[in-house]
Amino acid sequence: MSNIKLTTMTKTSGCAAKIGPAILEGILSSLPKFHDENLLVGFETSDDACVYKVTDDIVAIQTVDFFPPMVDDPYTFGQIAAANALSDIYAMGGNPATAMNLLCFPSCSDFDAMKEILAGGYSKVKEANAVIAGGHTIADPTPKYGLCVTGFAHPNEILTNSNAKPGDVLILTKPIGVGIMNTACKAELLSEQQIQTISTNMATLNKYAKECTKDLTVHACTDVTGFSLMGHSYEMASGSEQTIALYTDKIPLYEEALTFASMGILPEGMYHNQEYLSGKFQMLHPIPQNLLDVLMDPQTSGGLLLSMPEKDAKEYISRMELYSPYVRIIGDVRPKEELSLYLI
Repeated sequence: MSNIKLTTMTKTSGCAAKIGPAILEGILSSLPKFHDENLLVGFETSDDACVYKVTDDIVAIQTVDFFPPMVDDPYTFGQIAAANALSDIYAMGGNPATAMNLLCFPSCSDFDAMKEILAGGYSKVKEANAVIAGGHTIADPTPKYGLCVTGFAHPNEILTNSNAKPGDVLILTKPIGVGIMNTACKAELLSEQQIQTISTNMATLNKYAKECTKDLTVHACTDVTGFSLMGHSYEMASGSEQTIALYTDKIPLYEEALTFASMGILPEGMYHNQEYLSGKFQMLHPIPQNLLDVLMDPQTSGGLLLSMPEKDAKEYISRMELYSPYVRIIGDVRPKEELSLYLI
């Protein structure tokens, strides 16, 4: 067992964490577009993964994600990073099949910690009924870990973030505020119980949230990650050419995150999301600043955000109660209004 604290090894340079959604959107829009009739989903609608038609009955879903540690324990970090990468396949309606490790690690550091990171990742890939089939490792002063994942589905099973329908309700399966909580953790402001709770939630696969949709109508789906609940809700609304209303008093969140937000303990990514969302939403009643901060908080390995008819939503919540105490209806989809996103 390694005694190393991973977060003390994270020495991000002054500019490394400043690639926000607005910058990425500008860069991607300036690049040439690829055209292939078999590419069913690319990055045009900011979906979670690409979807490529293999045969009339099979599509491949491919995604990649990796990041530096947000917890000290190497094994737990490996679990969280793997769960986060696998999540994109579930969000697109597929099942993971193969995964490749992506690992950056200091060449002069504790290699027991490297082994534990990989073991944590392996445990989640195994839980997903997928296989690790290789990977790539480079020396880097800052540890980073994640996966490149390939999954498969029938074309009719594919879910995107751009097909929400008026009359749908929105369901969220995990609490938000993780980015703020992780920032507080780095400042040593969390108890061991609080660390355990958020780590367990981050390491929970969205496999079960996806499986509970079986035989139910789901019009749109995404997982809530770095662009925040508001950011991903905006992408779903604008991609679907509809308007989404979020019920701010119904959203599951870590209550402690509100306290830390009031103290100014906020991750840099929150400010990037704030900049990106400026002018894109409207509050229909006054909302406390600390709650608004949590709604724009970048998540790590967050839950699924699903748009579905209300009758299916009730059945879905009933099924999900076996796996999560947090799942609930947090909003609805309306015909296109002046703005894509409202907070009510």
